[in-house]
Amino acid sequence: MTPERPDPAVPTATYRLQLQPGFPFRAAADAVPYVASLGVSHLHLSPVLEAVPGSQHGYDVVDHTRVREELGGEEGLRELARTAREHGLGLVVDIVPNHMAMSPRHNPVLWEVLRDGPASRHARWFDIDWEAQGGQVLLPVLGGPLGQEAEHLKTDGDVLRYYDHAFPLREGTAGLPLPELLDAQWYRPVWWRLARTELNYRRFFSISELIGVRVEDPEVFEATHAKILELLREGVFDGLRVDHPDGLADPDGYLRRLHEATGGRWTVVEKILSDGEPLPASWPVAGTTGYDALRHVDGLFTDPAGFGELLGRYRRFAAPQTDRGGDWDATVRRAAYKVLTHELAAEVDRLTRVAARLCATAPETGLRDRAPWALRTALQELLVRLEVYRPYASVDAAGVVTEEAAAEARLAFAVPEEAGAVDVVRDLVLGRYGDGAEYVEFRTRFAQTASALRAKSVEDTAFYRYVPLLSATEVGGDPGDPAVSPERFHAYCARVQRDWPSTGTVVSTHDTKRSADVRAALQVLTECPERWTDVLAEVTRAGEGVPDAQLAWAAWQTVFGLGPAQEERVRGALLKHVREAGLYTSWTEQEPPYEEAVARFVAAGPCGVPGERVAAFRASLEEHIRANVLGTALVQLTMPGVPDLYQGTEHEYRALVDPDNRRPVRFGDDGSDGSGKAAVTRAALRLRARRPDVFGDTASYEPLSAEGPAAAHCLAFVRSGGVLTAVTRLSLRLAEAGGWRDTLLPLPPGRWADVLETGREFDGHARLAELLGRSPVALLERLPD
Repeated sequence: MTPERPDPAVPTATYRLQLQPGFPFRAAADAVPYVASLGVSHLHLSPVLEAVPGSQHGYDVVDHTRVREELGGEEGLRELARTAREHGLGLVVDIVPNHMAMSPRHNPVLWEVLRDGPASRHARWFDIDWEAQGGQVLLPVLGGPLGQEAEHLKTDGDVLRYYDHAFPLREGTAGLPLPELLDAQWYRPVWWRLARTELNYRRFFSISELIGVRVEDPEVFEATHAKILELLREGVFDGLRVDHPDGLADPDGYLRRLHEATGGRWTVVEKILSDGEPLPASWPVAGTTGYDALRHVDGLFTDPAGFGELLGRYRRFAAPQTDRGGDWDATVRRAAYKVLTHELAAEVDRLTRVAARLCATAPETGLRDRAPWALRTALQELLVRLEVYRPYASVDAAGVVTEEAAAEARLAFAVPEEAGAVDVVRDLVLGRYGDGAEYVEFRTRFAQTASALRAKSVEDTAFYRYVPLLSATEVGGDPGDPAVSPERFHAYCARVQRDWPSTGTVVSTHDTKRSADVRAALQVLTECPERWTDVLAEVTRAGEGVPDAQLAWAAWQTVFGLGPAQEERVRGALLKHVREAGLYTSWTEQEPPYEEAVARFVAAGPCGVPGERVAAFRASLEEHIRANVLGTALVQLTMPGVPDLYQGTEHEYRALVDPDNRRPVRFGDDGSDGSGKAAVTRAALRLRARRPDVFGDTASYEPLSAEGPAAAHCLAFVRSGGVLTAVTRLSLRLAEAGGWRDTLLPLPPGRWADVLETGREFDGHARLAELLGRSPVALLERLPD
């Protein structure tokens, strides 16, 4: 008998599958029976529209009208949906409204725009500044200056070729000599290095291979969403995950239009909220994809005092590099300056031009006579002081671009008389000069640049420079203050249940730099910083050729968190680490001698004989790592919100940053790793599916407080009076203090059955030595009266 399909309005839990040519729709369909057996209600698919051939992720969309052929095409997708329905599952899909692939030969709309220029019927699709660069779109594809690469540019009928690149030729220009031919096009191939300062199309962050799409235009919205909306209407999809709304010109307007077009389907947005930042209340969405939940769950298992001690030891160990990575706020600020003057220099140029034009032509005398260099300086100084990804029209921007930030920015001016440019820029950002088209353009450009800056300076630079605790350098995290008290966690959950009860929650994703289980191991280091640094001193003495102390600290934490692993996995992750940090090498200015030294160090140290000492140290802490692994899993699966599981994470799952976390998964593996995580995950998911009254939109969340000498080591809460979660936190500190002793957990009225171990029941005051004695976590269900 076919199970009934769950109510598609709100999932009970989702399971993320990473589709790629090596794992198409047919393979996903084969995994459906297993995934359904876990207890989730929906599969969560990575992007499914036509992408650049061979793409491993699908975010480089080239055609919004077609389902990706490499995955099995639309028929393959519909067959997957039918298989999922037969097993009681729905589908949620990731969509990419902000950008497309900058690959003309694969992107037919872009091909037409490059051929026909601003007169093209599709020119409005792309965020191109046609007033810059003489009206030509700069294409940063050449391996060197044009003079060195001209011989590799060949005409082939109406096509211009450069190695495997292909570009359309403007009508009637094919027979021109190369210099005249290039001048006659609506685009200009240039040395890739010019992307930093000269580019005149909006990118995804600083990735020149992705071009910004203007979905704020109703026509563009309709064209780019027609296929997804069709699949929603026909029941192939039930909900959406929206990628990177911060990059859009008008996130508020886009989400309203999407909500209307989908009929209010369950939708979550990949919005990274800074600590204390609310999701705009006006957004008609279920909530975020869950990185704010990740930060709060991780923080529960991080010891604040131990982190402070670990930070001090890191600063001493990593000297003299600590001036570039020993203080979180300073690290972010330095990284932001570097990103603005390098990777995002073209974006700052465009923003400066808009501001200068406004100041030169605006009727307000307060805007007149502002030098472009002063406006640029003011823009940079305000941007680096933003502590969120972007200001929003629906949120008080003055709370983001504060007067305190403006006061600090003014100090950067050597000429005090020019410091007034800060007030001009701030007032433009706050909309105090009106809502004319150019004023809106300025605010839009500022917001888009701010989001790109935050992502590049924090996620892609500072996270690799500030490394006292690698588990804290995670998307949405606060590495400067990573610990979260139970009280703070409870307050967060109460807000979520009240304001965004159907929001997403995650602990591992395709974008996390380390999986939750790797982070769980690293968090134990905050409970034993002295022992960690003793081990580190020992293996550092034993190792040879340490490239720099900062990298060594990160490398040893990497292998501690990962456990025994192949050398190529660790080497790949650490080479990415040093390139992102940009201190001694980078993606665009690679230093082979340094990178070779890193590779030798990995082979001889972390993956050599000294690494065995770190493995032994990890083994001695396995009981406490397991407590964090199980605690993290159970809290995420039972807290307010809709949990999303990344593929394979129902078992113990140790992965590093992509592409390591996109390795193939063996679905159906019994997960006999000894951790017990698979059993905890199945039990919690099946309970969620069976008790929507306890976990749904109208559910409640009540904190529980233990009583006794070890009360601080128990995190407990009750959902709707029917399900109780209790987990052990900081278990190493707990053991060192003598264990649970006489600590009790007062239970709500009634008798409570252990969901994880049949035959156990509790009522009244449960002794934690009994409740959490056999396992560091407990999941109880209230028995009927």
